[in-house]
Amino acid sequence: MSALMQRLGGVFNGLSRNLARPDFSRTSTRPARVSSFDPALLWVVVALLAWGLVMVYSASIALPDSPKFARYTHTHFLFRHLLFMCIALIGGLIAFQIPVATWERLAPWLFIVSLVLLAAVLIPHVGKGVNGARRWISLGFMNFQPSELAKFAVLIYAADYMVRKMEVKERFFRAVAPMAVAVGLVGVLLLAEPDMGAFMVIAVIAMGILFLGGVNARMFFLIAFVMIVAFSLMVALSEWRRQRIFAYLDPWSEEHAIGKGYQLSHSLIAIGRGEIFGVGLGGSVEKLHWLPEAHTDFLLAVIGEEFGLLGVLSLIVLFFWLTRRIIHIGRQAIALERVFAGLVAQGVGIWIGFQVFINMGVNLGALPTKGLTLPLMSYGGSAMLMNLIALAVVLRIDYENRQMMRGGRP
Repeated sequence: MSALMQRLGGVFNGLSRNLARPDFSRTSTRPARVSSFDPALLWVVVALLAWGLVMVYSASIALPDSPKFARYTHTHFLFRHLLFMCIALIGGLIAFQIPVATWERLAPWLFIVSLVLLAAVLIPHVGKGVNGARRWISLGFMNFQPSELAKFAVLIYAADYMVRKMEVKERFFRAVAPMAVAVGLVGVLLLAEPDMGAFMVIAVIAMGILFLGGVNARMFFLIAFVMIVAFSLMVALSEWRRQRIFAYLDPWSEEHAIGKGYQLSHSLIAIGRGEIFGVGLGGSVEKLHWLPEAHTDFLLAVIGEEFGLLGVLSLIVLFFWLTRRIIHIGRQAIALERVFAGLVAQGVGIWIGFQVFINMGVNLGALPTKGLTLPLMSYGGSAMLMNLIALAVVLRIDYENRQMMRGGRP
């Protein structure tokens, strides 16, 4: 019995010594594994691309029944959209390999290239016209739209400009005037096409980066006032733009329902038919030659008809999360003293968020009709390519942020 008590006492004494002096040599010192980039952001983009592919097929499957598209097969737009997506993914993979510092050095040259291409579109036999607008350059396998490149080029250039002009950002003319001239030059070329929608997006991107870059509120509101006056004059001085505004205000009148308000009225009919749960995938009636451009500018109307209010709300949530996450990556870069990278990421968030807002507003009848597609989803090779390149740059910024937070170099 006494021997047993002595052994128990030895065990408790050893246990107390171990608790007082823990053995750290047995503890794992491996750091927690941190992902190289944001996987959630990537999967949301993949989900939007996949949903867009399905909806482009659904919205375009009946187009060959029309004499205008009689020479196409029912899967023509599906395979073309899939081709555009593959090209855009390759472009995105290449863009991800380029360090952010390289983009900063290339910013002025990229801006010059975009100006040259915007001017080339206006040259006869170089630019390709569709429905009275000359916006494309034929590359054989696809038509490239320089205005999409201009959005990205102005974004990169504006971010680089604000980094270079940090010391004069409180002086209005020295800080803002050169950027205003650059955006104005792009605007003149875009309005000559004409493409007022792209100019609006570019102007908002530039204004957003100026504000985020440190231009004070007084200057920002002055710039905003000037832009509002300028766009109001553009509408007031253009007969066909005024007609669009009148059609937006009263799309159901006899004059507008078969004219400028035709697309809007049928978009509203499509969304109304969808009600809460939709009529089911492939069940849209409005895409059967009633709603023009259903696979491009008015893809949301087909989504609303086939997936209902729940589908539209789900899409809004996905785009809201995507925009919010991109802005967060930009803020994180600025917190790491990477101002150019932060402004670029936030500019991409402004670009995608604003264009989604305009496209959805047009489809829902909240805004006048504009020729802006739904990012990542609508049919169109140029928009898909530049959207994925911009998002690849954001992923690269996030990748470099994570490298710095792990103690490495970007």
